[in-house]
Amino acid sequence: MFTTLKNAWKVPDLKRKLLFTLLIIVLYRLGCAIPIPYLNSALMQNAALFNQGIFQYLNILTGSAISQGTLFALGINPYITASIVMQLLTIAIPYLENLAKEGEEGQKKINQYTRYVTVVLGLITAIGYYQLLKSQNFLTDRGFFPAAVIITCYCAGSALVMWLAEKVNENGVGNGISMILLANIISRLPSFAAAIVNLVTGKQTIKLGETTHLIPFWLGIIITLAAIALAVAMIGFIVWMTNSERRIPIQYAKRVVGRKMYGGQSSNLPLKVNMVGVMPIIFASSICSIIPTIQAFTRPAENSFWDKFCDFFGTGSWFYALLTFVFIIAFAYFYTSISFNPVEISNNLKTQGGSIPGIRPGRPTAEYITRILNRITLIGALLLAVVAVLPMIINLCTGGSLSALAFGGSSIIIVVGVILETIREIEAQMTMRHYKGFLG
Repeated sequence: MFTTLKNAWKVPDLKRKLLFTLLIIVLYRLGCAIPIPYLNSALMQNAALFNQGIFQYLNILTGSAISQGTLFALGINPYITASIVMQLLTIAIPYLENLAKEGEEGQKKINQYTRYVTVVLGLITAIGYYQLLKSQNFLTDRGFFPAAVIITCYCAGSALVMWLAEKVNENGVGNGISMILLANIISRLPSFAAAIVNLVTGKQTIKLGETTHLIPFWLGIIITLAAIALAVAMIGFIVWMTNSERRIPIQYAKRVVGRKMYGGQSSNLPLKVNMVGVMPIIFASSICSIIPTIQAFTRPAENSFWDKFCDFFGTGSWFYALLTFVFIIAFAYFYTSISFNPVEISNNLKTQGGSIPGIRPGRPTAEYITRILNRITLIGALLLAVVAVLPMIINLCTGGSLSALAFGGSSIIIVVGVILETIREIEAQMTMRHYKGFLG
């Protein structure tokens, strides 16, 4: 990995892209530190509200911006939700489906609609976030003008984050959404370290039945070492899973062109076990957090039907873990279906004189590739889901005492997955430039 970055730094074009991506990340983190007027930021930072439940998860995704009430407090979440909505509507609405088939021009229109949806969702989320701040007495002024200023700032902040992510897609390296999430999660490392220190020094509590006890020093050491070992094992497992692939053998027929004979070679079609990367994790987490987020912003009456309904879908429930597990698998299949077309691959093989041994060209080849693809997608999705949900299950088994580790699985997958995808993209661009230089 470090060798790849070192070599990429020597290529002027890639160097500019790396510097541009780094600049965007720095600008984003600066936005996460810009305060909003009419807020008591000191009171917000000391509040326990943002260290529990869905707010703890949102705090990770926003790099602590939501607990500080800064300009980018809404983070990239409105843009992620808008992207999910538009991609689902592309399948459901014929007009959008036709746009998707028009190539680059159609994709530009879909991206424009995605921006509109992002602004609308940002405005709705900003209003809900303002109501939360108001209910918690975090405001220094409750007038109409302060409310308009706060809501406008947060809505504009979400739109600006969307713009930064798109600029990474256009002129940088990697996926803009993934890079921003990576920056946010890494910025939370000091908080994770502080949680481990509290665990080791005996300041962390554990709930046993109806009573709460301080975790003793020796048990804190054991839990810390176990957590570190689990994290290292998960990282190794994610790297292995990302690099794993199923190779379908391809045989090319011999053909004579003029006086020369071509073909007669053997090759393979590699199918990645984790073909879609970290996007199923990101999108599944965003969908599952909708109801807990609504509950946190609306603050329903205690013991009411709405309160019990939201608790059932809350981050501290078994159903939330199950729902995350199911949605990761569903989005893995969804993204595989829109990113890999077996029929197109089959037609290309037939045109080039290639075939799979024992399988007839054309439709039988497409059906065979689809069958293999469905199997390895299920394996990859199950592996992703297990890694993401395992820390949640551990937290539930300990009565929520290890809430700091509850979303560790998703965080590790996002960090490792984004780094691997970015390195792979850099290697592909370096190979392409080397190939062009060789021809020149």
